[in-house]
Amino acid sequence: MQDANRRPIAVRGSGWAQRIATALARSRLTPNQISVLSVLFALAGAWALLALPGAVGALLCALAILLRLLCNLFDGMVAVEGGKGSVTGPLFNEVPDRLADSLFLVALGYAAAVPWLGWLAALLAALTAYIRALGGSLGQVQDFRGPMAKPHRMWLLGLALVLAALLPTWRQPILLATAAVIAAGSALTCMTRTRAIAARLRGADA
Repeated sequence: MQDANRRPIAVRGSGWAQRIATALARSRLTPNQISVLSVLFALAGAWALLALPGAVGALLCALAILLRLLCNLFDGMVAVEGGKGSVTGPLFNEVPDRLADSLFLVALGYAAAVPWLGWLAALLAALTAYIRALGGSLGQVQDFRGPMAKPHRMWLLGLALVLAALLPTWRQPILLATAAVIAAGSALTCMTRTRAIAARLRGADA
């Protein structure tokens, strides 16, 4: 059940990820500290995107997204494969993720000059996680399906930031389109997860 409730990440089984996770497990870092570190990267990325409006800010934010995703990968690996999990692990696995998502997406809205769209994307992103967790609280395996789950949102945003850095005249349209796609995709993800949970509940009742 524990494995089923982990987000499926193909790179988790790669040699480089295993080596880094092993080194982290041998260090003094705890999985919870790695989770909190992801928020610091998100905060730095959001600051870079807003305070450095040129290509440098966009690329630094894209780098922060990558570092945040690596934290999300290694906190679980250190906890499970490294045997350093704790009773507060599930709490630290979720709360920092929601904060990091919100920091990146709200900053995206302001960078695109449409702040409300960034706030909407952040709200819908949090709702996708809430629905996933709700399914788990109802005795179901947590549903990580997309089309705009956390990795999809972050990789899309990272790619958009690189494009915005390479195409400065198209920066605002690229960021605006990205915010709109993330918001719409997150809303669709909420719908698909809710329908799947309802279908499984009906099946269990039958």
